[in-house]
Amino acid sequence: MSELDLSRFEKKMIIRNMQRNDIPEIISLQGKCFPGMDPWKEEHLESHLSIFPEGQFVAEYDGEIIGSCSSLIINFDEYDDRHTWADVTDNGYITNHNPDGYNLYGIEVMVHPAYRRMKIGHRLYEERKELVRALNLKSIIIGGRIPNYHKHADQMSPREYVNEVSLHIIYDPVLSFQLLNGFSLMRINPNYLPDDMQSNKYATLMEWNNVDYRPTSKRFYKTSYPVRICVVQYMMRQINSFEDFANQVEYFTDVASDAESDFAVFPEIFTTQLLSFLDEKTPSLAIRKLTEFTEDYIQLFTDLAVRYNINIIGGSHFVKEDDDKIYNIAYLFRRDGTIEKQYKIHITPNERKWWGISEGDEVEVFNTDCGKIAIQICYDIEFPELARIATDKGANIIFTPFCTDNREGYLRVRYCAQARAIENQIYTVISGTVGNLPQADNMDIQYAQSGIFSPSDVEFARDGIIGEANANIEMVQIGDVDLEVLRRQRQDGTVLHLKDRRHDVYRIEYKK
Repeated sequence: MSELDLSRFEKKMIIRNMQRNDIPEIISLQGKCFPGMDPWKEEHLESHLSIFPEGQFVAEYDGEIIGSCSSLIINFDEYDDRHTWADVTDNGYITNHNPDGYNLYGIEVMVHPAYRRMKIGHRLYEERKELVRALNLKSIIIGGRIPNYHKHADQMSPREYVNEVSLHIIYDPVLSFQLLNGFSLMRINPNYLPDDMQSNKYATLMEWNNVDYRPTSKRFYKTSYPVRICVVQYMMRQINSFEDFANQVEYFTDVASDAESDFAVFPEIFTTQLLSFLDEKTPSLAIRKLTEFTEDYIQLFTDLAVRYNINIIGGSHFVKEDDDKIYNIAYLFRRDGTIEKQYKIHITPNERKWWGISEGDEVEVFNTDCGKIAIQICYDIEFPELARIATDKGANIIFTPFCTDNREGYLRVRYCAQARAIENQIYTVISGTVGNLPQADNMDIQYAQSGIFSPSDVEFARDGIIGEANANIEMVQIGDVDLEVLRRQRQDGTVLHLKDRRHDVYRIEYKK
């Protein structure tokens, strides 16, 4: 007797995280689920996956996408009671996603019409609930449509309609489903989705509370989130050994640590100070000799970051990699001993001419115990696209180690850093070298006035300058930035550069 091949009858139902190759199917599915409403654009879903991939789910049945849901994390208290879908999603791009928030906000659930009554929506909601438990969030909040309201709008108000649905007198495919899934009504918001004519633009704001939520010290609500930054304006002078260099660096690290700074920031290619005792006059060969100190440099800063309990932006250093090319690389040395690096992307004509430096090609954003940061080395801050990409990837602070030989070059870096702070509603920090190295070609004179800059609005420092060093003097400048003020100003500042971008007119395409 032959066995029945059961595999012929199997059809697998999978709930999984969304992937980029799902995007065309999801856009097509939305057209079937919400005819007459504006569908997602590809860049919306790309943004969701770049910013919060773990919050995006699909239901796959026998290889076909038949359902999906999207979400982000927010601090719901930061939003007006009468917020709209566009307010809470940054017009669908979720660039306002806050990984330190309390609430998962669901912005869409959809199920293919041919597969309804298979509990697809319920499965997607259960996946959201598991995510909330795993991330220890307080609740799920949704702005739910009431798509059958248009049939009753001439007989009753939205409040009366919602009450009738709650009493199971009227059936609404969305609201009835949400009530059955444990959501409770918070309020009714008008003008929530302008193109949702079935709901007469109304939405029910609903919440599911995570009974397993446990407050932790880092998740208490903060009216302030201060980060202290110590900028080192470093004097280039004759030294006789790597130990001389290490002693100077440790002195400044000690100063920054004594001030209880979260970051110490050193300038671009300040390790060229080592050229003052290297016996090589040809610039390109001298730089290759300098790269031999890479391991000593990395070991020094790793040790200092851990011993002094401070995150260090280790300026930048010329590094020879396996392809035999030399790169200008800035390192982040975290106080927990881990290391990250950012390659300089735009190489100046002088760097090419004298040293043959090669360019990097990725904009990195790094997690730290003080939020997300980026590093853009000198010339890179003069290209606004890079700062916008870093901001969209979550950076709140951009550190710019720089090295310029005259006032004009310094002002290019400074003015652009201040512009980036305003354009992107972020903090920017510049740290430069002063003094001279007459023994090193192309490094003989330096000009700098380092500083810490903020957006220009009433909540921030006057003139957008948090701290500023004196020009051409070796010193440190210490200043506090507040990430909570930054977050709130992005929501309700005098101007809203990030929220008011015209994605329908222009966008930056990052090809990585």
